[in-house]
Amino acid sequence: MIVTTKQLFAHAYGKYAVGAYNINNLEQTVGLFRGNLGKSKSNADPVDPATSAPFILQISRGARGYTDKRFLEAMIRTADEIFPESILAVHLDHGTEDACYDCIDSGFYSSVMIDASSEEYSKNIEITRRVVDRAHAKGIVVEAELGQLGGVEEDVVGSVCLTDPDQAAEFVERSGCDSLAVAIGTSHGAYKFTGKQGLHFDVLEKIRRVLPEKYPLVMHGSSSVPQEWVERINNAGGKMKSASGVPDDQYLPAAKLGVCKINIDTDGRLVWCAIHRESFRDDPANFDLRPPGKLFMAAYAGYIVHKNKMFGSAGQLESVRKTLGS
Repeated sequence: MIVTTKQLFAHAYGKYAVGAYNINNLEQTVGLFRGNLGKSKSNADPVDPATSAPFILQISRGARGYTDKRFLEAMIRTADEIFPESILAVHLDHGTEDACYDCIDSGFYSSVMIDASSEEYSKNIEITRRVVDRAHAKGIVVEAELGQLGGVEEDVVGSVCLTDPDQAAEFVERSGCDSLAVAIGTSHGAYKFTGKQGLHFDVLEKIRRVLPEKYPLVMHGSSSVPQEWVERINNAGGKMKSASGVPDDQYLPAAKLGVCKINIDTDGRLVWCAIHRESFRDDPANFDLRPPGKLFMAAYAGYIVHKNKMFGSAGQLESVRKTLGS
């Protein structure tokens, strides 16, 4: 069942964060739906109440342009039918103004992100306000961004600029956005931190205090870049040195401070890369794409279960269903 992020955030606020996962193909889509229902290996597996979770399925501009956006949308519609127990929002990640309008007018997306964070402050507000007005007229929820993350992922390139708490309240009021992505030390890609760096919880707390009560915040660039997956990639011929991410134990404290949505993209790519590298290494005679695809779907589903446990969303699905009255 597709709902809005606003409905999910109302249930999650202050208790847990909802995982927002990017998808690009069939295998990621199936693994994602299975994982959020606690189905380890098969679509027919029973739903696991202890690990099932609501989630946000994200489509980036890069994913929409990879082949054709209609392929992804058709896969999501089909997955929603195959896994009717699921509760999810369908979200445009890092949209331009034109991309947001395209998604709003499509009638398929329940949420869009307008990313005008690279613009001057007043211009960011102006663009976001236009998108909000058009989205709200159709019951669609809008996420905006204030501050800039570092790193590179797909066509998103940024330099670090932490969100100014003094600007946050004014930005939310003037733009009318429903949730705000804040820069608190994370970055895009697989190389986020060096040494013992982590999230700026002091900045997060200041932002939370100046915003309206229970206003939902978002963390981008939040993959944990698990070293076990990095090692598996490198042991199978990869060259990912010094890759690091957000420590798992920082997710729930962030959720307690109002972070309702945590974006994960890089981790899904790492799982895909490790599984496929190992498959070709271990069975070099194979030329069938399906055996590694099956391994990936199971591994990705298992990783989603782990991630949801770290977010605190595991086991929340039925409670959300009751809240929604479905």
